[in-house]
Amino acid sequence: MNAKFGRGLIASLTLAAGLGATTTAFAVDITGAGATFPYPIYAKWAEAYKAKTGTSMNYQSIGSGGGIKQIQAKTVDFGASDKPLKLEELDKHGLMQFPAVMGGVVPVINLADITPGQIKLNGTVLADIFLGKIKKWNDPAIVALNKDAKLPDDAITVVHRSDGSGTTFIFTNYLSNVSPTWKTQECEEASVAWPAGVGGKGNEGVASYVKQIKNSIGYVEFAYALQSKMTYTQLQNRDGQFVKPDEESFKAAAANAQWDKAPGFYEILTDEPGKQSWPITGATFILMHKIQSKPENAAEVLKFFDWAYANGGKMALEMDYIPMPDSVVKLVKGAWKAQIKDASGKAVWN
Repeated sequence: MNAKFGRGLIASLTLAAGLGATTTAFAVDITGAGATFPYPIYAKWAEAYKAKTGTSMNYQSIGSGGGIKQIQAKTVDFGASDKPLKLEELDKHGLMQFPAVMGGVVPVINLADITPGQIKLNGTVLADIFLGKIKKWNDPAIVALNKDAKLPDDAITVVHRSDGSGTTFIFTNYLSNVSPTWKTQECEEASVAWPAGVGGKGNEGVASYVKQIKNSIGYVEFAYALQSKMTYTQLQNRDGQFVKPDEESFKAAAANAQWDKAPGFYEILTDEPGKQSWPITGATFILMHKIQSKPENAAEVLKFFDWAYANGGKMALEMDYIPMPDSVVKLVKGAWKAQIKDASGKAVWN
C-alpha cells in the first residue's frame, strides 16, 4: 500500500470528461462520495482517464452510508454504495442505481507464521468469532478445520467497521445466510451493534488495525488485502468446498447474477452455489438522481463510467475485481437513457 492509498479515508480522485454523451463547452467539476470497497479500482481508472482527458472529479471515500446520505442530500453528483437500495427506497428519493464492478470481501488475520490462504474457516465458525462466542485461536472448532496449523493459545481480537458500510452489509448478509445464530441475534445491515471487537473507519481503517494488532481478524475488500500484503483465509462455500479468494472464485460467484431480473439492479451475490464460488462476493453500485438539476454534471459522470466499462476491465481484473459483462452494460446504458433526465424531461444520455 502506498502512502496516498493508506491515507485515503477521504480521497480525492481527479477524473476527466470522456466520450459518449452530450459534449459540454467548458470543463465541469464532478463530485462523488461513498463506498471504500471500490476505491482502489476507481483510483486506477481515474489515473488512466485523467491522462486522456480534462475534467476533474473529487471522490470522497467515506463509506457507503455516507455516500447514500450525500446523494440523498444532493451534495454530490453521484453516491457510491456496496449495499444496493431496494426499488421502493430508490423511488422514495428519486434515485436510480447501477452496478460499476464486482469483487470479494475476505477475512484477514494477523497470526505469526501463518501464510495467506493457510487457515480454513467456515461460515458457522466465522460467525461465532464475530459474535464473540469463539474467543481463542486454538478453540476446538478452529482446530478441527486446521489440524496441520500451529494455532496459538491467544485471545482473538475482532476488528470490524465503525462506520456505515456496504462492505459490512455484504459480510453480515453472508453471516446471516450461513449462521442461524447470527440471523436471529444480529442483522444484515450497513451498520451493526457489534457484540465484540474494535472498530476501524473504512476498509483502510480495518486493514490498518488488523496489521497492527496481533492475533486479530477483520474483513476487507480483497484489493486492500493484496495491497497491504495481508494474510487472508480460505472459506468453505455453499457446495462444501474450501476456496481461496481470487479472480476465478469471484467470477464463479458472479456468474449466478441475474441482472435482467433484478428490479433497480438490486442483486446480492453472497453464499452463491458452485464448487469454485467465493461465498462473500458482491457488486458496488453508483447512485444518481433521476431528475438532474445539473445535467451537464450528470453527463460527465456517465461519460466516465461509459469509459470505465469499455476500457477499465483489464485494470479491474489485475486488481481482482470483476468487470460487468457486456450484456449488463447494455442494460445499464438503457437505464441511463430511460431514467436520467433534465428538468424538462430530456434524456441526459443519448
